[in-house]
Amino acid sequence: MTAFLPDIACQPTHLPVPLHWVGMQGIAVPLQIAGERVAAFADAGVSLDDAEARGIHMSRLYLALEVLAEAELSPALLRETLGQFLMSHAQLSCQASLALRFELMLRRPALVSPLRGWKRYACEIHAQLEGDELALALHLSLPYSSTCPCSAALARQLIQQRFDADFAGRALQAEEVRAWLGSPQGIVATPHSQRSEAQLRLRLAPEATAFPFNELIDHAETALGTAVQTAVKRADEQAFALANGQNLMFCEDAARRLHQALVQREEVSGFEVRAVHAESLHAHDAVAVSRWARP
Repeated sequence: MTAFLPDIACQPTHLPVPLHWVGMQGIAVPLQIAGERVAAFADAGVSLDDAEARGIHMSRLYLALEVLAEAELSPALLRETLGQFLMSHAQLSCQASLALRFELMLRRPALVSPLRGWKRYACEIHAQLEGDELALALHLSLPYSSTCPCSAALARQLIQQRFDADFAGRALQAEEVRAWLGSPQGIVATPHSQRSEAQLRLRLAPEATAFPFNELIDHAETALGTAVQTAVKRADEQAFALANGQNLMFCEDAARRLHQALVQREEVSGFEVRAVHAESLHAHDAVAVSRWARP
């Protein structure tokens, strides 16, 4: 079919410079994750190491992505796909890469009530093959709530001052104090909270045979203690308020909690964690970053 069609990409270039990466971005691809079809976008490319070559064969990369729709997503499947990238570019390329971006939908239970709801998590997989060496990285974004320890202390001080003003020189009765604590004039100040985000950049161990999305998400959310909720009743909202009150944290605290949680995971060989608190007091974000690599 192509015997009489010119292929300009096969002609030599007038500027003989090798290129680190050539490919396509934003390719729509379906993935199979946990038996479910997930819509994703792919960035697929190879290095152009032959400095004399005009270009690569992008259609070959596109067609090689078809296998992703046919089998469960795994490190082995990505190795196969990247291997096909390189086989189709023999003498041109020595390195292949693939990035996949998608949203993982997980059904999460409420804290107390029997309600359940869906929550989405932004995910990325970055895979690179050079020779026989496969490098895999997993990026996850997790929303959570954070209550400022400083504002909590300041709020407690104001409540103490109001208590002193309302009960100065008086004999106290337990029922009267209890009623005061439940009144608007008693709790005169509350600490500020904000929706926050944990951005995890994880390097998977070479021996990893699967992508442990659920396990890593559960582990990180448990470490933080204040994952945002889906469907709730008032009992769940009260439990959420309790969880925030018992897990006061600066962004530095959140980053350290995530660090300690992730170093325990055998399938992780290195990471960068970024805790981003969208300040409700300020018009800017508070951010803390921690990095670690297995020795």
